[in-house]
Amino acid sequence: MARKMNKRDFLKISLAATGGMMSLNSFGIRPFLPGTKEKPWKWSKVAMYQTETPRGVRCLICPNECTLKEGEWSDCRNRVNIGGTLYTMAYGNPCAVHVDPVEKKPLNHFLPGSRAFSIATAGCNLACLNCQNWTISQKSPKETRNFDMMPDKVVENAKKYKCESIAYTYSEPVTFYEYTLDTSKLARQEGIRNILVSAGYIHEKPLRELCQVIDAANIDLKSFSDAIYMKLNAGKLQPVLDGLKIFHEEGVWLEITNLIVPEWTDDLDMIKRMCDWLYDNDLYNYPLHFSRFHPDYKLTQLPPTPLSTLEKAREIALKAGIKFVYIGNVPGGDYENTYCPKCHKLLIERKGYLITQNHIKDGKCEYCGEEIPGVWK
Repeated sequence: MARKMNKRDFLKISLAATGGMMSLNSFGIRPFLPGTKEKPWKWSKVAMYQTETPRGVRCLICPNECTLKEGEWSDCRNRVNIGGTLYTMAYGNPCAVHVDPVEKKPLNHFLPGSRAFSIATAGCNLACLNCQNWTISQKSPKETRNFDMMPDKVVENAKKYKCESIAYTYSEPVTFYEYTLDTSKLARQEGIRNILVSAGYIHEKPLRELCQVIDAANIDLKSFSDAIYMKLNAGKLQPVLDGLKIFHEEGVWLEITNLIVPEWTDDLDMIKRMCDWLYDNDLYNYPLHFSRFHPDYKLTQLPPTPLSTLEKAREIALKAGIKFVYIGNVPGGDYENTYCPKCHKLLIERKGYLITQNHIKDGKCEYCGEEIPGVWK
């Protein structure tokens, strides 16, 4: 079974040298997963959004719509059919627990300089060839070392470590939906904000329910090609585009990340089409982060994204009317700084995850009074 985290374990959080990130060591032991004919284990819960079909129980959380016979597991590796009922096996058993600067999510216009208590369970409903967290995203909870941390304990620890928000991140919170939803509800009651860091691959109904308790989201828009989504990520484009519009409609603060992968998502015409779509759908006030690819997982043969490609993508986005465009995973330079779109003066200066200047006062540029979209307090 998973080991219950005690105070001594948790106090082993250490301050990292770069950016002020505090991380937990991987304590705990590999949990025991009962056979499908036995009762579900402690870290399970009847899954939401399921329906019976003649071919098995169908999960309705995401567009994969896995239909599972007795004993079968979902594509995300944490839902299983036990006795004709779908259970999530990712509830209260995170395999990653950290205290991060909110800028790491990345969120540049949401409570800058604050801490986010960050959790993830194993599993993901996509299968990206370039995944940097594949050691947990491409596993099931039975294969990872997990903490015993039910929703109330997550909120308790967030308060203890003076985190203004809880981030559901690293793997894919859509696949630990019930855990994310229940924890978010409790956090809201304690005045703690909730952050979703996700690929946005989710159906409309569960997304709208989740939006009622989510304050901010960073969504990874992986490309603007359905063919690339299928070959690179094992998904589809349209559900993600629909989700971006839903976040906007529901009033969730939104930031978008586009990882530029050489030979896959570095086509500048495609990037222009993506930026034009964002502008045409009234998403131009939300920050767009172009992120540099580094070789990992199944794409180790590719080079890192050239800086020139990232700079060209940024120029395209700005010309398309996107007001705030950042470049991530590139140390140095001013690619992560925030500038006023009206007077063009430096508003927020960032060195790694450290805020060295902040000239946004009451949500406005300190120099010209221009309103700067975001959540600032």
